[in-house]
Amino acid sequence: MYTKEFEIRWSDVDANRHLRNSTYIDFMSHTRMSFFLERGFGQVQLAKMNLGPVALNEHMYYFKEVFPGKPIRVSLQLKGISEDGMFFEFLHNFYDSKGCNVARSEMMGAWIDLKERRLTGLPMDFFKYLEGLDKTDDFKMLTKEDTRRFGQFPINYSPVL
Repeated sequence: MYTKEFEIRWSDVDANRHLRNSTYIDFMSHTRMSFFLERGFGQVQLAKMNLGPVALNEHMYYFKEVFPGKPIRVSLQLKGISEDGMFFEFLHNFYDSKGCNVARSEMMGAWIDLKERRLTGLPMDFFKYLEGLDKTDDFKMLTKEDTRRFGQFPINYSPVL
């Protein structure tokens, strides 16, 4: 299983002196990009392909507080992907220095064509960069319907002037 270790910095904590919510998101994002960078895929390749990743949702589950002074380790597993690679879902677990699972997150995302500003599938040669990434026990092939499973849709607001 791929993991990335992080030092908890002063700027990573909130007023309660434990790891702040947004730091978990930052650590997950850095873990994902580190995985790809170690396999030779980074910003240069994204720019050539005119692609950008977008988060559709992130569900966090906190089990235990995390404080500065000891490192935290973040895992990465593939929970699902669509046939064309447009949609993907990752599972991240957070572990303290003793291996205790302190938090978990399921993150679903998609790829966007940065010129067209539309969701797009991945070139087939991209899939080689996913090789070596462990799949979760409940891994599945994703469909567009999976991205809507929480029943959330925009509700517009009409300001009164």
